[in-house]
Amino acid sequence: MLELSPILPIAWLLVSLGFLKMPAYKACLIGLAISGIEAISLWQMDYVLALKATLEGSVFALLPIIWVIVAAFFTYNISLHTGAITHIKQFMSSLSGDRRIQALLIAWGFGGFLEAVAGFGTAVAVPAALLIALGFEPFLAAVVCIFANTAAVAFGVVGIPVNTLAQITELPILPISMAIVWQLAPFGVLVPLLIVVTITKSLKGLQGVWLTTLISGISFGLAQFVVAKYVGPELPAIIGSIFAFLATVLSAKVSPPLRDWKFPREREAAASFAKVQAIRVKEQMVAWMPYILLLIFVLLTSKLVPILNGPVGEVTSVWLIYDGAGGKPLIMQWFLTPGTLVLISAILGGLIQGASLIQLVKLYAKTVCQLRKTTITVMAIVSMAKVLGYSGMIGSIAVTLAGVTGHFYPLIAPSIGALGTFMTGSDTSSNILFGQLQKQTALQLGINPIWIAAANASGACIGKLISPQSIAIATIATGLTGREGELLTVTVKYAIGFLFALGGLTYAFAFLS
Repeated sequence: MLELSPILPIAWLLVSLGFLKMPAYKACLIGLAISGIEAISLWQMDYVLALKATLEGSVFALLPIIWVIVAAFFTYNISLHTGAITHIKQFMSSLSGDRRIQALLIAWGFGGFLEAVAGFGTAVAVPAALLIALGFEPFLAAVVCIFANTAAVAFGVVGIPVNTLAQITELPILPISMAIVWQLAPFGVLVPLLIVVTITKSLKGLQGVWLTTLISGISFGLAQFVVAKYVGPELPAIIGSIFAFLATVLSAKVSPPLRDWKFPREREAAASFAKVQAIRVKEQMVAWMPYILLLIFVLLTSKLVPILNGPVGEVTSVWLIYDGAGGKPLIMQWFLTPGTLVLISAILGGLIQGASLIQLVKLYAKTVCQLRKTTITVMAIVSMAKVLGYSGMIGSIAVTLAGVTGHFYPLIAPSIGALGTFMTGSDTSSNILFGQLQKQTALQLGINPIWIAAANASGACIGKLISPQSIAIATIATGLTGREGELLTVTVKYAIGFLFALGGLTYAFAFLS
């Protein structure tokens, strides 16, 4: 019974979301209750420590995760209020009237950029909202953005997941970065193809854009490779997504499809390039100002500018909530966390776009109200992860898998990373949970620990496809709250396939590297 108990909360989430179609906030609250009962009754966790673990998870969910999600939606609501979304829509339509290329630009290119500079849900929420504004069906927009939010995740938030993994495992950061690039390279090419096929519901949908789609993926991978090799983990996703966006635009202009692909419900003349030629640079600069400011602030406060990063990073709050074994203080660097940078960018951008401070306050209150169920979901899932982690249940799952598989362990190493993301919604948190375990298991088996540790981060990227947190963000962004189970049903089969492929790749090179 003890050996099976750690699986029950995870199994409950899969069943409740995937089969019972239960709303995520209800399923995650029940999952939290199950994990708490098991931790106290079966794993002899003191009930006070269980409550402290839950409290720590709730605080960590609010700061920084909900903090940045609210800021991202606040940015979008400002663009709706000021009309900036109309200019953004006009700009995107001017680049191509083809729905396939629009999805590549917004979900893959722009979404990858948001993951790189902000992360924590922005890469799903904002692109999904933009796709809907362009006329995509909400459910399709949600699926496409979840698919797109994979390859850039490992180097997201200016490289925090990889930096964290290197610190946890005490392994050299550049080799880890390169191993992750190699492991995710096939998916960098595959995901854009999957986006196009998902939109058109057929492999024939690649006709006319197969070259552009390949260029979109390859340019991302090549840029990541060069930057990871010669610079480090802070910029691969940023530069990769920018290169992918620009390469996609260039390819679409040089070799456009003979005929723009539209959804069946659309008229042939809809969103044609001729209708949107009159693009005013000033209007576009104002419309994109929150994102321009965000890029500037992220780069200025990153480790690339130590003269600012140091002083700004000293503005911190430290809370020691869980004081049991393994507990560490939560550290909030107020002006380095993406939520604060997104919020400041949104406020300044909104003022530049013509909104008043009073209007911005009302919009922020509206945003908080919109996200109340998402807030419950994220708080519950992160708290559950904390309870499972501190009680020893997560470690028990991983150790059991490692013991059963032996030298076949590399096959399931990425799945352990995906499990961490499933539980926490974060590549960084997955690396914290399992990074050291992956390293120690590799050393015991005589396998290169760098490759196996990297597999954790790579697998965690795939885990984004099935993370209740990511799915909850996608549904709230697209107005589909309550349909999380339907979304999970679509994404889980691709997650399984990707993990099989990544496991095979990890195994193939584990004993050679």
